[in-house]
Amino acid sequence: MPLVLRKEYKYSLAVPTSMGVRITPVDAQPVHGTRLFRMQATSAETNAASIPACLGLPVKVLTAFVKDSPVAAFIKADLRARNMEYEGPEVPQGDPWGYRHQFNVADSGFGLRAPRVLNDRAGEVGKTLQAKEFDLPRIFGREGVQIVHLSGLIAALSPGTGNFCLEIARYAKKHGTLISFDLNYRATFWKGRERELQETFTQIASLSDILIGNEEDFQLCLGVEGPKAGGENIGGTLDAFKEMILNVKKAFPRVSVFANTLREVISANEHLWGAITCEDGNWYEAPLRRIGVIDRIGGGDGFVGGLLYGVLKEMKPEDRIRFAWASGALAATFLTDYALPADEEMIWSVWKGNARVVR
Repeated sequence: MPLVLRKEYKYSLAVPTSMGVRITPVDAQPVHGTRLFRMQATSAETNAASIPACLGLPVKVLTAFVKDSPVAAFIKADLRARNMEYEGPEVPQGDPWGYRHQFNVADSGFGLRAPRVLNDRAGEVGKTLQAKEFDLPRIFGREGVQIVHLSGLIAALSPGTGNFCLEIARYAKKHGTLISFDLNYRATFWKGRERELQETFTQIASLSDILIGNEEDFQLCLGVEGPKAGGENIGGTLDAFKEMILNVKKAFPRVSVFANTLREVISANEHLWGAITCEDGNWYEAPLRRIGVIDRIGGGDGFVGGLLYGVLKEMKPEDRIRFAWASGALAATFLTDYALPADEEMIWSVWKGNARVVR
């Protein structure tokens, strides 16, 4: 069925999330080989929201903060700088072993040295998130939201956050808000919880209007058969990916848009990047193309942000996938996990392959 956007709304996009910070060595050095690090605020969901927010659409972040924490203050300042409103409980830290915001320690990689990411999420305040802490009747009823975007990272963070995402999806659905779900599988989150998480993800997917994955997400999160994850020559197995999406479509017939990103890694700094979408039985493709990569983390989130922006701006499906592809490629040129587009033209020029100087 076609996507129908709510016409009376305060927010174009809302994202439930657990915010944290990432520290990355400067000058593309490995973590163990440097003494200098750059810090940024991050979460998969706000990485995606960065595209619509920077391009002027109203975005709301639903999260939790550690009360009186300087790291929380850093995160709030970053969200404000990216044109995002936020709300959520202020949770006391407690003793020195109490709550904090997650830390990701990430090596961006270089050449044939692969990126490495260490997730340090002990005591993460986002694990406390509960739907009852938010005024959902106000947010989704009186104020109104066109799309709520959920990610598998927040859904898999804890049993509580899985329920948090599911309750928000159910409430949003009642008020005509479209639901986007990026499966975002992480093996370290799923270990020992496969049955529990597959059940939660299946319930969220059954409520979704837009369902997004990569080469392995649909298979590992929803148990749908598809091509071998991590294989080479993705372009040569494109029909197999399409067959996989058709299998997902049979399992979740209420979903309107299916999207699958495609990536082949040549080196840490050069990838083949592509995507396919299926909508109303029609296929749309952004063929694999070489892109330069400064930092790959957040490229998939950039794609999601571009796709959602295209939906919100009511672009044609063939234009949405191009804009989404280019948004992901743009994100890979930033040192942050998220892209900061100056305007739509910056993204369209990436799609056109036009890197000539703009004067």
